[in-house]
Amino acid sequence: MAMLTILIADDEPHVVELVRLTLEDERINVVVALDGETALAQAVVFRPELIFLDVHLPDISGLEVCARLRSDPQFAKTKIVMLTAAAQEADVARGLTAGANHYMTKPFSPVRLLSLVETVVPQAIIWPRA
Repeated sequence: MAMLTILIADDEPHVVELVRLTLEDERINVVVALDGETALAQAVVFRPELIFLDVHLPDISGLEVCARLRSDPQFAKTKIVMLTAAAQEADVARGLTAGANHYMTKPFSPVRLLSLVETVVPQAIIWPRA
């Protein structure tokens, strides 16, 4: 199985660590960006299959990062999930309008995160299969 790369863009170290501890193993590489500019740069370098974006990043919002990635044809098939505390219906609508495939609110459980990854990127077989 090919290595799956996931980019997490969040300025909260405990969120980044929870994502990394939950997902990273010998089949999944987790790349971290603590701000929007770095997220855009890391996306170009690592070409992740899945990107988690916090809406509230210190420089460029996750919504703007999402919109910029969606405007670039090389990221047309990249799965993007907004992972944020902004939980109002209007926030969700803005995230989906910006081009996100899914919207997940904080706090979240590791089990919910694993399930979402398997839904969004079906080739990511995380749970053991019988």
